[in-house]
Amino acid sequence: MFAKHLFNIPLKVIIMKRIILFATVLLITCSISVFGENNSKKWKPLFGTNLSEAQYNAEVWSEEGGVLSAVKDESIWTTTEYENFELDLEFKTDVNTNSGVVIYCTDKVKWIPNSVEIQIADDYGDHFTNAKANEKCGAIYGHLGATQDKVVKKPGEWNHMRIKCVGQNITVTLNGKKVTEMDMSKWTSGTTNPDGTSIPSWLPKPFAELPTKGYIGLQGKHGKSLIWFRNVKIRDAK
Repeated sequence: MFAKHLFNIPLKVIIMKRIILFATVLLITCSISVFGENNSKKWKPLFGTNLSEAQYNAEVWSEEGGVLSAVKDESIWTTTEYENFELDLEFKTDVNTNSGVVIYCTDKVKWIPNSVEIQIADDYGDHFTNAKANEKCGAIYGHLGATQDKVVKKPGEWNHMRIKCVGQNITVTLNGKKVTEMDMSKWTSGTTNPDGTSIPSWLPKPFAELPTKGYIGLQGKHGKSLIWFRNVKIRDAK
């Protein structure tokens, strides 16, 4: 009787049920895809909760009230390598602060020639009055100066920086102003920048040859001047 009844179901009903089933499966699949994409676009703390995803010397770096600071010139590093990302952070300088954000690092011990550094500096300090453009705040250190000088605020005030990295393209925005844009593929020399200026001798590797995936770090106290960071977060740039 059941088989006979089954054969009596109109063809239109069977087709309609299959359409509904297909649409349901498609909707679920799309929802999972969108959720995954939106989830990857969410900001997350760069160093995890309570620095759980950071490699650092606890005698140098500390976090208090959400503010990171260091008492020596040692960097704090991610435990994960990143590529194609947006990094967002706030920093506060001291008089003559000389610090930086390090990206694309492939060697945490010998990081200077094996990474790209976005400079953080007190452009108002005596040390930077006559500094080169590529040594001032917002510059890509030793390679490309910021388009505007003294966009950084004076010591004691919080600044906002966003760094977007997609492959060899790096964009730095400081306090709402786009100050640096670099295409690393144009830096084919390890001694001379595309604009003819000299690259420091301790940075001999051409940027065009550097990997675009690596660890991210924050440089600690350099010299006698302090540096503070807060709200350091990251998300997927694609």
